[in-house]
Amino acid sequence: MKILYFAWLRERLNRSEDEFDVPNSVSNVDELIDWIGENDEAAKMAFENKKLIRAAVDEKIVEHDYSIAGAKTIAFFPPMTGG
Repeated sequence: MKILYFAWLRERLNRSEDEFDVPNSVSNVDELIDWIGENDEAAKMAFENKKLIRAAVDEKIVEHDYSIAGAKTIAFFPPMTGG
């Protein structure tokens, strides 16, 4: 599964993407955030306040309880503002 990071998440992690073999026990976006943080100290700090993190699964913006089953790409980004 490809994981993409945007804006200040990319800057804090010092990378724009990762490729993971996510275990089947990780079933939704929220669990994925926790799993990534458990395996990467920088990610744990970057995802510390999960309420600030938005997610898209295969280019569809979703809530944290959204299933990641069969997903190819998941993107994480901070809240967007208009302008």
